[in-house]
Amino acid sequence: MRVIILAMALLQLTPAANAQVAPETVREATLPAPQDSWFLVKDWDAAYLFDSNSGDMQGSLTVSWYTPAVEPNIPRNEFYAAESFYSRGVRGERTDVLTIFDITSMTAKAEVVLPPKTTPLWLRNYIGLLGDERHVIVFNMTPAQSVSVVDVIDREFAGEISTPGCALILPVGDRSFAMICGDGSVQLIRLDENGSEVNRSRSKQFFSVDDDPVFDQVARTDSGWILASHEGLVIQLAVSGDDIKLDKPWSMLSSEDIAESWRPGGRQMMGFHRGSRVLYVLMHKGGIDTHYEPGEEAWLLDIDRKKRIGRVKLKVAAEAIQLTQETAPKMLTINTDDNVDVYDGQLLRHLRTIIDPSPKPLYLQTLGRHD
Repeated sequence: MRVIILAMALLQLTPAANAQVAPETVREATLPAPQDSWFLVKDWDAAYLFDSNSGDMQGSLTVSWYTPAVEPNIPRNEFYAAESFYSRGVRGERTDVLTIFDITSMTAKAEVVLPPKTTPLWLRNYIGLLGDERHVIVFNMTPAQSVSVVDVIDREFAGEISTPGCALILPVGDRSFAMICGDGSVQLIRLDENGSEVNRSRSKQFFSVDDDPVFDQVARTDSGWILASHEGLVIQLAVSGDDIKLDKPWSMLSSEDIAESWRPGGRQMMGFHRGSRVLYVLMHKGGIDTHYEPGEEAWLLDIDRKKRIGRVKLKVAAEAIQLTQETAPKMLTINTDDNVDVYDGQLLRHLRTIIDPSPKPLYLQTLGRHD
């Protein structure tokens, strides 16, 4: 009897099950013009766009697992991402491309095939847009080191340049970029309007890889870049033509700070606000080789006066820090709970926490070029 009743019940449900389901309406959303308060949270295979004023997510880009960073080009309303794909997911034939995304729709609109050499390391400065807004430089490591040059206006691969022993892409001027080299020097490469190398120069050694290496994280200024060493030295890099200028290093640490074992560290240990010319650095107490330890405090350094002008104990220790480039900046951190804390960058008070901004936030980017 129970079997008969169950069969009759199922028959009564059949018309409903077979009824046509109304198709879902898909609505395309577009973004307004990017704001100075917006920033990106880079994850393993995505970049999530947030507004620091509200904490609300504005959109997201899906990129490959092997994408080091996303490079914005606001005047052209584009993002660039170097991506690697394998025909069988994690094996098989490899294809590398530079994907060009439309910022308004956050969707891919073009791609340029690259030599299958792009590095899978998640470092912000493994991609860079030059000042001509035409050429994007992508770092390769196979393990030989080189860069791929892409013309993003004509949408074509412009060539590969060998750069043995040197890494990072630090754009300077219209068509030049600097690189940090393993012998403690800086290399400068200048391109012509077609993206071909026309000159290469090298600085003298300015740091020791064994005694006090510089971080592979840098901060952009209006005229160049700020480098920092594991022991707390600050070095400013600028370029004039083919000449490389490295200012005399100065220490962010006093004798008292050294006695208390303060030192910089984190996955992304500094950010720079260009309007006020203040460098923000994550600091912790630790010994040698603790340069990836999260920061308990953020220190504010006036790079013109070469002195600390403020410090704040963070609400939660942080692994990454970045600054919006608003007149009154926001200080952004990825804390050890994998949330993003937003602070007033001048008053140094905590404003809000963005809970679970992504599955695994790695570092922060604002929408300024190279930030």
